[in-house]
Amino acid sequence: MPDAVRPPYSQLDQLPDRDPQETAEWRESLDAVTEAAGPHRAAYLLRRTLEHAARPDAPRGLSLPPLQETDYVNTIPTAAEPAYPGDEALEARITAWNRWNAAAMVTRGARFGLGGHIATFASAAWLYETGFQHFFRGKEGDQSGDQLYLQGHASPGIYARAFLDGRLGEAQLDRFRQEAAGNAGGLPSYPHPRRLPWLWEFPTVSMGLGPLSAIYQARFNRYLEHRGIKDTSASRVWAFLGDGEMDEPESTAALALAGREGLDNLTFVINCNLQRLDGPVRPNFKIVQELEAQFRAAGWNVVKALWGAAWDEVLARDTEGALLRRLREVPDAQFQTYATRDASYVREHFFGGEPTLAALGRELTDAKLLELFQTSRAGHEPRKVYAAYRAAVEHRGAPTVILAQTVKGYTLGPGFESRNANHQMKKLTGKEFRAMRDLLELPIPDSALSGDLVPYWHPGQGSPEVRYLHERRAALGGPAPARKVVAKPLPAPAQKPFEALYKGSGTQEIATTMAFVRLVKDLMRDKETGHRWVPIVPDEARTFGMESLFPSAGIYSPVGQTYDPVDRDQLLYYKEAKNGQILNEGITEAGSLADFTAAATSYATHAEPMIPFYIFYSMFGWQRTADQFWALADQLGRGFVIGATAGRTTMTGEGLQHADGHSHLIASTNPAALSYDPAFAYEVAVIVKEGLRRMYRPEAGEDPDVFYYLTVYNETKVQPPMPEGVEEGIIKGLYRYRPADEQAAAASAAASTGAPTTDGGGPPRLQLLASGTAIHWALDAQRLLADDWGVAADVWSAPSWTELRRDALSCDAAQLKGEDRVPYVTRALAGAPGPVLAVSDWMRSVPDQIAPWVEQDWTSIGTDGFGLSDTREAVRRHFGVDPQSVTVAALAALAKRGEVKTETVREAVERYGL
Repeated sequence: MPDAVRPPYSQLDQLPDRDPQETAEWRESLDAVTEAAGPHRAAYLLRRTLEHAARPDAPRGLSLPPLQETDYVNTIPTAAEPAYPGDEALEARITAWNRWNAAAMVTRGARFGLGGHIATFASAAWLYETGFQHFFRGKEGDQSGDQLYLQGHASPGIYARAFLDGRLGEAQLDRFRQEAAGNAGGLPSYPHPRRLPWLWEFPTVSMGLGPLSAIYQARFNRYLEHRGIKDTSASRVWAFLGDGEMDEPESTAALALAGREGLDNLTFVINCNLQRLDGPVRPNFKIVQELEAQFRAAGWNVVKALWGAAWDEVLARDTEGALLRRLREVPDAQFQTYATRDASYVREHFFGGEPTLAALGRELTDAKLLELFQTSRAGHEPRKVYAAYRAAVEHRGAPTVILAQTVKGYTLGPGFESRNANHQMKKLTGKEFRAMRDLLELPIPDSALSGDLVPYWHPGQGSPEVRYLHERRAALGGPAPARKVVAKPLPAPAQKPFEALYKGSGTQEIATTMAFVRLVKDLMRDKETGHRWVPIVPDEARTFGMESLFPSAGIYSPVGQTYDPVDRDQLLYYKEAKNGQILNEGITEAGSLADFTAAATSYATHAEPMIPFYIFYSMFGWQRTADQFWALADQLGRGFVIGATAGRTTMTGEGLQHADGHSHLIASTNPAALSYDPAFAYEVAVIVKEGLRRMYRPEAGEDPDVFYYLTVYNETKVQPPMPEGVEEGIIKGLYRYRPADEQAAAASAAASTGAPTTDGGGPPRLQLLASGTAIHWALDAQRLLADDWGVAADVWSAPSWTELRRDALSCDAAQLKGEDRVPYVTRALAGAPGPVLAVSDWMRSVPDQIAPWVEQDWTSIGTDGFGLSDTREAVRRHFGVDPQSVTVAALAALAKRGEVKTETVREAVERYGL
């Protein structure tokens, strides 16, 4: 049969129909209703029937999946709206003052070319104010309060509110976006906790990260509660987002997690003003309907708050469904146009279609039409917003998303409202401010608007508005937003777990990855702090040797374990538990890092310091989620980040997209990341011990708001015991691990005809610096240099190239101020004879960070380029970092200085088959 005439198929066609005649009668009934009462009535009956079948109290066995889309109208009928509990007149004036001062702040800053965003808060003002007056819980007492992920571009409105409640003054508002020296009280452009830590909790302006982080924060709140660490049942996570922001993949990446785990402590409020930064979100489609379908499919409760009260009467007249059909079919860009055109345009282009709709349009006055299409949006009416928020907080069993429709630039005048360019419009003219004052009915005299600068305006601390604001916030638990840190240092863990690694592994070969896991496993048994560890794994726990934690710590699941695990009869079986300690997120580095961020900032969010460690397949950490690491630093997170299976040559067979030789370079760009590439198990122990001290028991004046990045390897080696006195060098980033055996080198030199010697009569000498697994290549090269070429080499371990560089930069800055400070790397290598050769399993740029502060001749070798699949030996030979290649590079460095003959380098190349 040709496709053009093929009948539509149904999924039900493959199921037996026990009564085809009954089925046919139902179909005929539907056809009859459609013919007699019209398609609108038939669709209405079907929808009513499907809604009834999907209700929780439907007859047993009748439950159906929910509808993915509903009509383009409010979810909550006007008759079902709860009574409004506040003083609407006072709240309207509070909101008006905040609108005015937000616009004034940005406009005043524009004279310095600083910019700022006005239109976003203008559209969302009531979405925030309704929450601040009636829903958002503060942090007074021991309460965690609510967690507020506020839209970054709306920050001027949040600052304006803090000005009204007395937490900011005019001088601070005038330093908006002025944070450099001399402006210590300056306000950051967006929510940046690191810049304004008493106000902002969550950085949200890197779009997409806010919604992702909010989901995992809500999930982490449940984790704390289920593990008995803190009662977070009264805390709700609110994420305020833009409809354009939902295009970011991270925005919707974890919706299924929230739905699957029933996170009814989470509410998304999406400001649907139908505009991106530079135009419509869905010009030819409908973003609200698209989002509704996405969220419903993911198991969310969806509340649409689209139309204001002016639409109620008009919708009530739509007995034929013509208006509903028209609202569904008009694309978003056209709605944006309606908001900017006159009544005749709206009457012709919106109502001018079918006769029923045209007749309805003729009944409406021009003033009514303009009200409907220019101002009457549910997001601008506190009663509609309050009803949506109440529905969200009262809903059980699923997270809620509120799709609130607004007009971008609302109250800023026709030059701003619904204009494509309003994101780039940074100031209002004097005429526009006068119009705004009149619209908002603010008691600001013309004389106050006659100067060059529009004034801030405050009704006074004793005014009814400010008293009301303070009363409402007191009733809800204190000011918001607010970040509150309660000093709660953790006791030092027992020494025994660290000492086990200090002693080395004897004759047993273990990888540094396994050494770290063993250390943490022992630390998790500590009576005082063990329960505060939060292991986070994006799948492949067995790759990292972490399966031993499964039965002892358990994998967190809000429903426990509802099945018999296939490996239940094994010692290390897969155990899930409601109070499980491990967060095993599956294949999502973004989700795992969002977990880590929630745990790493719990000391501030919940006054409960946790010790998260996030272990991941090295290549897929920094490269994939560097933006989240930056936000983690902004949020002042603390914890351990572990890049396992590190290095470009240790993952044999995995190839180009797995072989990591650049993560340390990316990590070096993050000021809060203390990056280490430990070579031995004892170095891992020293670094972890120091990290626990600095982050959780800082000394006076020490910055604890850092996180530690360690790279560990899957290459098994005998782990040596820790030499004496190396702890400082490990933490600072460099220490001499094995001095040269000058006697062996001299003996080899004497035994070789024409072997080189220095002016002092001894063998040539150089310094080999290595990090991570490369220390073993350097040690082998040390032996080859001595045995084959009569060259003496000192081998240094360099656990942190990045920390060495940061110390040197700090010294440079101090020297410019007249202080006499010498970088640690310069002091450590002072007097060390010969050139310096650095080698690592990373790009040369990683060790090259310290080259300017090394007084000796500098050379580095590394693994620049794409990785490839082969044996470790072959890949290391390919990159020129195997022991023989290190030996040749060392000889070449000496040849440049005339300390060995050039022919010696060529001879070595031939001998080693390079």
